[in-house]
Amino acid sequence: MIREVLEQDLEGLLKLYTQLHNNTMPEKTEDLKSLWNYILSDKNHHIIVAEEDGQIVSSCVCVIVPNLTQNQRPYALIENVITDPSFRNRGLATACLDYAKEIAKKENCYKMMLLTGSKLESTLRFYERAGYNRNDKTAFIQWIK
Repeated sequence: MIREVLEQDLEGLLKLYTQLHNNTMPEKTEDLKSLWNYILSDKNHHIIVAEEDGQIVSSCVCVIVPNLTQNQRPYALIENVITDPSFRNRGLATACLDYAKEIAKKENCYKMMLLTGSKLESTLRFYERAGYNRNDKTAFIQWIK
């Protein structure tokens, strides 16, 4: 089942995120609860998940960014695309990305942007099959410590 995240999904989502960039499972603090509630209440922040047998096994984030150019049409940023290795090659991440695209269309976005740190050709081809291209723009990252 592909859907937007629910309040009770925090634990399962964080467990999946431990596989993304070697994240550690955060402690359940008031700050974490506050951040979770903030994300859930933000109409422009969408966390899409694939659930199988009650387990969150794939996800992506779609953030809608208001914009003053392009006839004031917003754009969408896609981040944190992840699928549990034991559930890969089933189309789950593609389904999550397709769901994000539907949100972007509904919000009248003029483009979607996705960055990946992966250099694996198979990953890059996956994103191309999902409709993204690596030719139109050049991304630059500045990490803030």
